[in-house]
Amino acid sequence: MSSPAVSSEPAPAMRPAPLGGAFTRVVAANLSSSLGDGIARVAAPLLAAQLTNDPLLVSLVAVAALLPWLLFAIPAGVLVDRIDRRLALALAGGVRALVAGGLLALHLAGALTIWWLLLVVLLYGVLETVYDGAIRAVVPSLVGRGDLPRANSRIEATEIVVQQFLSQPLTSWLLAFSAAWALGLNAAAYAVAGGLALALPAVASGIAARRRRAEPVAGPTPDEPTATEVGRDSEAAPAAGWRSELVAGFRFIWASAMLRPLWIVSVLIGICHAAITSTLVLFILDRLDVPEAWYGTFMLAGALGALTAAAITGRLKARFRTGPVMAVANAVGLGAWFLAGAFPLVWVGAIAIFVSFGCTTTWNVLVMSLRQAAVPNHLLGRVHGTWRTALWGAMPLGSLLGGLLARSGYSTPLLVGAAAGLVVAVVGHKYIAGLPDPETLDPA
Repeated sequence: MSSPAVSSEPAPAMRPAPLGGAFTRVVAANLSSSLGDGIARVAAPLLAAQLTNDPLLVSLVAVAALLPWLLFAIPAGVLVDRIDRRLALALAGGVRALVAGGLLALHLAGALTIWWLLLVVLLYGVLETVYDGAIRAVVPSLVGRGDLPRANSRIEATEIVVQQFLSQPLTSWLLAFSAAWALGLNAAAYAVAGGLALALPAVASGIAARRRRAEPVAGPTPDEPTATEVGRDSEAAPAAGWRSELVAGFRFIWASAMLRPLWIVSVLIGICHAAITSTLVLFILDRLDVPEAWYGTFMLAGALGALTAAAITGRLKARFRTGPVMAVANAVGLGAWFLAGAFPLVWVGAIAIFVSFGCTTTWNVLVMSLRQAAVPNHLLGRVHGTWRTALWGAMPLGSLLGGLLARSGYSTPLLVGAAAGLVVAVVGHKYIAGLPDPETLDPA
């Protein structure tokens, strides 16, 4: 496997150019959408607890939120690659605003039941797969390849600040005062996000990229089609219809010598992290003896770590290159979880959460940037949907394994999950450390 040559001479220090007004509008739309998502994620389980005493029914809220990623992420990716991506963002925001308005009406009428709530959460999840795929596909149309890590860091930072720092306390306060205020703000946030999406320039639509025919590829590999050929074939054969488009993302990933192993490593590491975090609340409350009232405050260590990582990932990548930063972040994050399990002390746990959440954010930003740079614009939605389907679809397996491991002690999922992840990190270290910078990849 070969990577594009990267100059060893450091680039002259200079202030990065602004990312532009269009990208600023993307950030603003995502900020508003993130506020809506954050309110929904806090309000839904709290409302469920008010509507029923059955823990199984309450747990179905989480199932309803995650199930769409397994069932609808790939079809959503096909949709994102077929229509104007600005329209996809606007529809996802507008329809979620209408659904949120319906939830508010049911609440005001006293007709809200757990089954209505589960339906609303399920619809939110389906529409989120469309919005998430579209917002990720829009970014490469608005910024250069070298600016992708910086742009993705800003989007990650916005989501962290709004969903973890702002939405949680704001929603709790509003619900304590009146659920109507929280649900009304939820509907308004989604509506604003949809409206801002319509203000994006035409280049964000992805239509022009779809109309461009791929140029001939020089020097094809005789054994299997190249990723660019797969992308061209997918673009040139719309007559095959939806069935062909549903597998186009998988075909492109599997034909890419860079993306295929990165996808596999990401899924395996995701399973390990899911095993670690599935019973983390029990580890914190019972093993670290953190009072329940302080649990939310304790978890802010993770939000701080993620926000710090979002701020410095671009600079780390510029200094040390993408591959080495990803390899170190992967190993350090898993190592921090192992130390937390081995030394169950409050201060060790807080540091581990800070470090691990930060390393995960760095990994996510750089993986997203590589994927956006490597994938042709007309395939971004399908590749993103396929990637998320495998990654997020496999994580419930990790959560189940973590729950089984926790029966022998709340530290066990951290120790076993981190150890398994470190094995994957060691086996894949050479490959991960050799990953190129996004701007060095050939235009797709």
